[in-house]
Amino acid sequence: MNNTHNESLGNVHGSVTTENKTGWRKLLAFLGPAYLVSVGYMDPGNWATDIAGGSAFGYKLIWVLFVSNMIALLLQSLAARLGIVRGLDLAQASKNAYPRFVNFWLYILAQIAIVACDLAEIIGMAIGLKLLFHLPLIWGVSLTITDTVLMLYLMNKGMRKLEGFIISMIFIVGLSFLVEMFIVHPDAAEVAKGFIPGNLFKGDKISQQMLYIAIGIIGATVMPHNLYLHSSLVQTRKITRTEDGFRSAIKFNLFDTVIALNLAFFVNAAILILAASAFFRNGYFEVAEIQDAYKLLEHIFGAIAPTLFAIALIASGQSSTITGTLAGQIIMEGHINLRIEPWLRRLLTRLLAIVPAVFTILYYGEDGLGKLLILSQVVLSLQLGFAVIPLIHFTSDRKRMGKFAINSLTLVLSWASALLIVALNAKLVYEQIGDWISETSSPVLIYTIVVPIVIGIGLLLVYVFLRPLLFKHYDRPAYVPHGIANAITELDAITYNHIGITIDFSSNDTECLRHAIMQGGKTATYTLIHVVETAGARYYGGQVMDNETQVDFDNLDKYVCALKNLGYAADGQIGYGNPASAIAEIVKKEGVDFIVMGSHGHKALKDLIFGTTVNSVRHKVNIPVLVVKPQSN
Repeated sequence: MNNTHNESLGNVHGSVTTENKTGWRKLLAFLGPAYLVSVGYMDPGNWATDIAGGSAFGYKLIWVLFVSNMIALLLQSLAARLGIVRGLDLAQASKNAYPRFVNFWLYILAQIAIVACDLAEIIGMAIGLKLLFHLPLIWGVSLTITDTVLMLYLMNKGMRKLEGFIISMIFIVGLSFLVEMFIVHPDAAEVAKGFIPGNLFKGDKISQQMLYIAIGIIGATVMPHNLYLHSSLVQTRKITRTEDGFRSAIKFNLFDTVIALNLAFFVNAAILILAASAFFRNGYFEVAEIQDAYKLLEHIFGAIAPTLFAIALIASGQSSTITGTLAGQIIMEGHINLRIEPWLRRLLTRLLAIVPAVFTILYYGEDGLGKLLILSQVVLSLQLGFAVIPLIHFTSDRKRMGKFAINSLTLVLSWASALLIVALNAKLVYEQIGDWISETSSPVLIYTIVVPIVIGIGLLLVYVFLRPLLFKHYDRPAYVPHGIANAITELDAITYNHIGITIDFSSNDTECLRHAIMQGGKTATYTLIHVVETAGARYYGGQVMDNETQVDFDNLDKYVCALKNLGYAADGQIGYGNPASAIAEIVKKEGVDFIVMGSHGHKALKDLIFGTTVNSVRHKVNIPVLVVKPQSN
């Protein structure tokens, strides 16, 4: 069960210790992952579906929220179990169990779900900024791209800091709605009746509308990317990989999941109850958009309620956007083995979500965003089956899960949940295609494009379900990007004859020179490398001879002379333009077989601005790179 694999979220994998702790301290050590997951259950997409359901049908859909929460609890606990016992996230497990072609499409579908989720957060943030600061929606949508910087900063601060930020956002949302409940005075008896299931399948227009919103609620509540995220986040806790260690981790993560997701349920229920009490009860039956809800709250209850509403909306969107980034990183690395910088991953996801939001505003006006928000949640629900079905297969596999495979009752409930989700989605898709065909005079495009795509997705879902049953013992070893460790028999000392040393004329230089000499002694040749990064150097290369370049030549020459006076063979080389490319070029030209570089010590924003030269050089050269960290003062 202890597989060798590429660690999920490697920079924070096993970074939170849970060992040598008992009682409340141990519980607190495990609390956190489910809170990051829970923000996806109370993001702006939930607001849209909850407001639409509450205003149109009063308290009648509370039971849908409750059932969705129970399904979410079940599925998230399975995701946590997979991550704890097998040490794999859902995407990595899928990579091992399904062929590459299937994984590619599973990645595409998961990516669409994340973009749909991100779209909801963009719209929610933009609406919140407009409500509080009267900022045009198109500006608000554009500004949401800047949260990449916040995400990068928090990721560099470590998992506990990130969890602390998310929990503070959840606290703001929860407190806001607690106050809202005192303002709107909901009917307690009617709220209780809302927990009694109603019929969504009568076939009339009202039931069809209820079904559409109900599926949107399920899609907004049980989010597919949260299953990937949770299976990875539980691995940030360092546990003892023994039977007792697994059992303890599963138990404490279950506590974490129950507490966090029930909090999310209360927030969602509060939004629906708010809509039912404020709008349905006052005759406003079609408040499907967040902007309208804000205006009506102000009209009915004064200024405090809508202000709290807007603050909670911004907090919800900002916290959800961070978890979406993490999920995107997990599915990209797990399904298709592609690893890029988190800030770039975030930027790409955000741009993919901004485009439809901007298009909607430009062509359909601001009023179209509400419908786009609900549609995004339906898209999320449609993708659920592709995450849920593999998850059930993996956690019920006794060969790989051993004693920690789910029991028969949990298995039956899990498959029942999956069947419910797939059946509701199939009904929705069938009815939606029927509506499109009846509404258009020439349905050729629907038959030639939409229907084949739907059939293809349906066949893929059938394959995802059948393959683990037909190939029960087929499971490739986890992908290891850098190969499997070889057996070590004898180690011979390596002598380096030509050592390169990067110089930036700072306090780092002495440390770099000292470490380089420790490697080669007086038998090696030392090439001191400095790169001129001025604008002129970038454009004109070696032809430039500005003041900075001349000074750099002189300074490098002083270093070379100093080393020669000490009895070392040394020379200097100047590069121009991009530091990583220039250093790699000099290394290859001069035949350097070992290079010593100083770490610049940048963090977060500075890394984003100045770049990470060391990491870039490491990928451009085929020789060992020694990174020397500057001494702190």
